[in-house]
Amino acid sequence: MNFCALFTLLRDWCRRLIGVGLLVFGSALSSLSIAESNAPTMFPAQEINNTSSSLPVENTALTLRDAVQLALQHNPELASFAKEIQALEGVTLQAGLLPNPRLQIDFGDLGTRTDITPGGTFTSIRIGQLLETGGKRRARRNAASLNEERAERNYEARRLDLIAQVANIFTDILAGQARLKLAQDNSILAQKVVDAARKRVQAGKAPPIEETRAEVTLATAKIELEQAQRDLNAFRKQLTLLWGNPAPQFKHAAGDLESLVEIPNFDTLTERVRVNPTALSSQANLAQRKANLKLQQAHRLPDITVSAGIRRYAQKLDELDSGVLNDTTALVGISVPLPLFDRNQGNILEAHQRVDQAEDQWEATDLMLRSLLVQTYEALIAAQNEIRVLQDEILPGAKESFMIARRGYELGRFDFLFMLDAQRALFQNQTLYVRALANYQRLVNEIERLIAAPIENASN
Repeated sequence: MNFCALFTLLRDWCRRLIGVGLLVFGSALSSLSIAESNAPTMFPAQEINNTSSSLPVENTALTLRDAVQLALQHNPELASFAKEIQALEGVTLQAGLLPNPRLQIDFGDLGTRTDITPGGTFTSIRIGQLLETGGKRRARRNAASLNEERAERNYEARRLDLIAQVANIFTDILAGQARLKLAQDNSILAQKVVDAARKRVQAGKAPPIEETRAEVTLATAKIELEQAQRDLNAFRKQLTLLWGNPAPQFKHAAGDLESLVEIPNFDTLTERVRVNPTALSSQANLAQRKANLKLQQAHRLPDITVSAGIRRYAQKLDELDSGVLNDTTALVGISVPLPLFDRNQGNILEAHQRVDQAEDQWEATDLMLRSLLVQTYEALIAAQNEIRVLQDEILPGAKESFMIARRGYELGRFDFLFMLDAQRALFQNQTLYVRALANYQRLVNEIERLIAAPIENASN
């Protein structure tokens, strides 16, 4: 066989090798595209359409829905989670690629021709391909895909935490607005008490100390009014900073702090907790650790490297003759490492321990979520009962007591301290009512965070 024939044979062999590689690469890309097209969407379609089609702004009256969408679109920490998912998509793509073939070219000089050793030179051209055994590529791609899924679950968990954080601060703003209104009303009442006390003092029906006490109460009411205004401004800035705006543009938050919900059965909520993104992330972590264990076990089998090529000899016939004898030889080789010392036993042991650790983490996460649900559920029941007692018994009685005490003081039937105690009791109970409503709404937000759904839909 001459050199041209061997070169043609080598060229055809290389083309076949490259063609097989391209075919496998195209199949991998096709399967990846199919997997992406069939992957479940992370968010409901309606929510995605609403987020992308109508961009919310800070209107005069900011709703909770607009606040949530603003935070989801512009929160930098959430954006970093999304970029992590995109980065891991590249890791998954890289994990499924075939190893590149290796081209090797050697040049050698056989020295001067003798009777024993022929002189001359040689040139070798080889192409080698690493063949992975034991399903390493499939296991590597599976482990990378599960790692990407875990990142998606972490993104969902952070997204849910951000929604709960927005809802809690929004509740603080609603409560702050209610407390500001109470402080304003209390300041107005305190001013009316000062006016009434001044009239009685000027008419000689009361000592001057009563006017002084009324003015002290008015000063205290003004301090409480200023404090309520500062707290409300702080809550407004906390909310807008979640989407990177240090100067709030909205005037007030639109919402009903007194809206109550029907609390579902506890067993129903317990079942919904298992689909919490934090729980799903822990499950994805366990699956990824198991996939990594299979990958490390596959590395126990050595990979094979096959190579093929040609070697061309150029031998000088005689020192006095300028003629050259050319000879071409085909080369075929195979290389297999011998697993005598390194059988990947250390990585396998580590992978086993990582699986056991992930199982413990999953059990700890499940226990933590159910424990939080128990505490939140009991606190929500207690908050609901507290609100009903305040609505039905305490607030009506406190309002009626203050109206009677105030009217009786103006008519001279009750003393000034009796009227002040009634006024103070009314303001304290109204403040307690607002605090109870805010606590109730925060507990509802926590339940919805744990079940990853509106509490009204828990029974569906």
